[in-house]
Amino acid sequence: MGDTPHDWRNEGIKVIPSSALDTNTAQTPGMNRAAAITHARAGAEKLWAGTVVIHPDARTGAHHHGAVESVIYVVSGRARMRWGDRLEYTAEAGPGDFIFVPPYVPHQEINAAADEELSCVLVRSGQDPVVVNLELDAVLDPETVPWVDDLHR
Repeated sequence: MGDTPHDWRNEGIKVIPSSALDTNTAQTPGMNRAAAITHARAGAEKLWAGTVVIHPDARTGAHHHGAVESVIYVVSGRARMRWGDRLEYTAEAGPGDFIFVPPYVPHQEINAAADEELSCVLVRSGQDPVVVNLELDAVLDPETVPWVDDLHR
């Protein structure tokens, strides 16, 4: 730590109230993103974090986030994810579930419920607000992919 004391008051913990989230961030049709943790707002160097809300019975356009990894935590509602070159794979997640989206994976978030919002927390491995919206010829009947990690096969 050296001889110079740290200014922990101003360079320590940051609490960002839910009323202070920033909606001036990259968007994808069908969802509303709001930034909480960014370099400008909290001094984060390697992470971006915020919220995403998908309205009842809505779906986003197909997109990817370039080289960043994303983690989605479902707070409430039911998330249906589709992914692949033709959105040919699907899986669902509910409250308390985590979703991992690797770099460059074409994907689409869908609110699987017709009568409630899907509310999630989103964390990314980088600061750049990369959203590459895609025009894909999606399959009609995607394959459901169950979750099994390499440790529990």
